[in-house]
Parts: sequence; C-alpha cells; structure tokens
Amino acid sequence: MIEFLKESTFAVNEVISRSWDLLRKHYFAVAGLCFMLFLTSNTSGILAFYFSEVNAFLSVFMAFLFVILYFGAQLTLFKYIFMLIDHKARVRLIDAIPSTKELLFFFAGMITIALIALGFYLVVSVAAFPLIYADIDVPLMVNVARIISGIVIFIFLLRVAFYPFFIIDRQAEPFRAIRLSFALTRGNVTKLLLILAFFAILHLLYLYFNYSGYPMVSTALSLLNSFLVAPLSSVVVAVAYRDMMANYRGGDDPEVMRNII
Repeated sequence: MIEFLKESTFAVNEVISRSWDLLRKHYFAVAGLCFMLFLTSNTSGILAFYFSEVNAFLSVFMAFLFVILYFGAQLTLFKYIFMLIDHKARVRLIDAIPSTKELLFFFAGMITIALIALGFYLVVSVAAFPLIYADIDVPLMVNVARIISGIVIFIFLLRVAFYPFFIIDRQAEPFRAIRLSFALTRGNVTKLLLILAFFAILHLLYLYFNYSGYPMVSTALSLLNSFLVAPLSSVVVAVAYRDMMANYRGGDDPEVMRNII
C-alpha cells in the first residue's frame, strides 16, 4: 500500500510539473478563459438579483442563458487545453468552441448524473430506515445516512467527472461518456484524490486566514487562487485525463459493473 501511494504521488507530481510547464507557456490564453468564467459567474449572479425585482420570466431566461454561457466557456477552456497538449501548430480559440450537439450531450450527461446521485441518496436512506426499529436515535441515524450517502455520491462524482472530456474529445454520447469515465478512473482514484488534496490545501488556507482575521494573507491567497490555482487546476485535470487515456486498456463501450472496483 505504501509503495502504491509512493507511485501515485510521483505520478501526480509529474502531472503537476508538466501542467505547470504548459501553463507557463500559454498563461494568458488559459488565464483569460478562466477570467471569462469568473466574469460569467459573477455577472449572472448580479443580473439574476436585478431581474428578480423586475420580471420573474426574464430572470429565469437570463439564468438559463448564463448557465449555457458558463458551461460553454468551461468546455471551450478544456477543449483549448487539449489542443495545446496535442501540440497543434496553430491553436485558435474559435476552433475550441463546443458545438450545439456537444452542449446538448453535456447537459444530458449532467442531468443523468444528478438523477443517479439522487438515486444513491434515496437507496441509502431507505436502507437506513429499518434501523429506527433497532432503538437507534433517529437524528443520529439520519446524520449517519447522510454521511454515508455523501461519501458514496462523492466517489461516484469523482469516477464520472471526466465524462465531458469524452464528449468534446471523442464525440461520445452522454451515457457512453459516463461509462467511459467510470472505466477510465478505475485504479486511478488515489491519484485523483491526491490532485484534489493538492488544490484543496490552498483553498483551506484561504478560508483559515480569512476567518482568523488576517486580511492581507487571505487577500494574497485569494489572488493566488484566482490567477494561478484556477488556471493550473484546469490544465492539471486535462493533462491527467490525457495520461490516463494513454494507459487506458478498456473497451470503447465498457460495462459499468466490470469497472466498479
């Protein structure tokens, strides 16, 4: 187990190192797309608050529009990074904009994943319900059921997190993209957790100093997260996907049950 953790750590360090080199060469392009995501997210919140006081229908329409713009920009970011990783001679931003079909597949996959996650929550809740008759405190049982369902859903989301990449990189349909992501992450969960931990540390430090009353330190960490961590994390995820695909030996249409563990 220790040897496996060492190998995973070395693999993660290599991914982060290669991602840093790529970001350093194309920082302004990648950071510019990340800044577009930031503007889209914040602008949508401001306009939603404003239009909620004017017209409810217009507020819903603007929210729908900004959801499409935000996730469209996110897919554009990853598609652009893939083009940089593949060392294409001429990388144009317009070539990275997802098609209408890719956006539809993306949202269909998102809805499917949300429904499956809800199903997991309901299954755990129903399985825990008979414990009421075992004289177990009801609030305790509810909290335990929530924790268990939260862990199950987190692992599930981690396993299917790469489904958008199969849509924009392999033109896979939503259900097949989800199955491919499940198969791709088999045996790579530890590496993905290490990557998450690497980026979570900086966010946790920001929260700690922010609530501890160190405004200068928290502001510096906020700038670091916005202008360095966000672009780097996007590149790291894309590079990790490419690395896992290079070692992927599963089929083009894998079965979920064969790739659970």
